[in-house]
Amino acid sequence: MSAPETLPRLTEAEYLEVERAAELKSEFFDGEMFAMAGGTPQHSLIATNLTAEFRDRLKGSRCVPYNTDLRIRVNATGLYTYPDLSIICGELQLAEGTNDTAVNPTVLVEVLSESTEAYDRGKKFEHYRQISSLKAYLLVSQREPRIEQFIRQADGRWVLSEASGMDKNLEIPALQITISLGEVFAQVKFLPTPIRTVTPRRQV
Repeated sequence: MSAPETLPRLTEAEYLEVERAAELKSEFFDGEMFAMAGGTPQHSLIATNLTAEFRDRLKGSRCVPYNTDLRIRVNATGLYTYPDLSIICGELQLAEGTNDTAVNPTVLVEVLSESTEAYDRGKKFEHYRQISSLKAYLLVSQREPRIEQFIRQADGRWVLSEASGMDKNLEIPALQITISLGEVFAQVKFLPTPIRTVTPRRQV
């Protein structure tokens, strides 16, 4: 039996060339591209509400919110990705040789989905923690009005704070603002929470 063929790995320049011409977004890491799945209507509405809420709260400040069209490069690891929301304070810094890929987010936000939650909480957060400018990471639920915020401490630790409930607010010290969960989750019909994960039956 012959050995399986190894697919050639892409360089970063090759990925960016393909990505800029593609209709759908893909992440890139270690020579491989990974297509990003489409979101639910709830995901889209929450992301839109988030952008509007941050834009309103940050008016007149040096911090600017960017939607998921902004590509982020993690310089320390080489990951290219598209957070649901990026907030950049001060001058926008771009990856070397690009005019469309930022490297200095202050706050990153991901709306959780069933297919990506483990990645967003795990490996992706590992990458994000390597961004020296990053001060906070927010995970936003689709199943209930809840936002988890991981805040970088002076000693490098990340400490969790969270808010839950339509009548609650979440303070974001990194931006010196407070956001309203009622605004973030306005008009959202929450997805049902499964009682347990169903394991497919084994085919005999």
